[in-house]
Amino acid sequence: MTIKARLGACGAAAAALAALAAVAPVEAHHSFSIYDSSVTKVFTGVVTRVNPDANHLQIFFAPMNEERKNVVRDENDKPVVWAVEMTGSAQSAREGISVSTFPPGTIFSVGLHPLRSGEPAGSRVEMGMFKCPERTPPEPGKHCDSVEGHTAFGEGALPSPTE
Repeated sequence: MTIKARLGACGAAAAALAALAAVAPVEAHHSFSIYDSSVTKVFTGVVTRVNPDANHLQIFFAPMNEERKNVVRDENDKPVVWAVEMTGSAQSAREGISVSTFPPGTIFSVGLHPLRSGEPAGSRVEMGMFKCPERTPPEPGKHCDSVEGHTAFGEGALPSPTE
């Protein structure tokens, strides 16, 4: 084989590898050490959106106030939004958790381990998660598991909050 032919073959191989690299998905994954597993927060909130990422489905929500009449707002009167990270979308769908079962406006209750950074996000505690019936918030200070007709996702009760 001539030098020119070898260079052409190497170039073709390099081009094929580059093409494969461009289409192969990059699967970055983080450690759960970013979450404080010694703290559990329990929220009842209103879904603002769902991100059905393959690695971790996320539900973004505005926590409701203790009276369960409105959402918590910041100093600019804008809703405070938290994110709860779940398992991957496929696993979450097997539990019945998806974009279609948690549309914006859905009221639900969940336990999570918050981010160590203090940002408003956390990882779902692997216990029960509960959805209130449409337009039916729980009584003041209670969660969706106390509302007649609620839907349960996962096994068990809501976790007990810790600080």
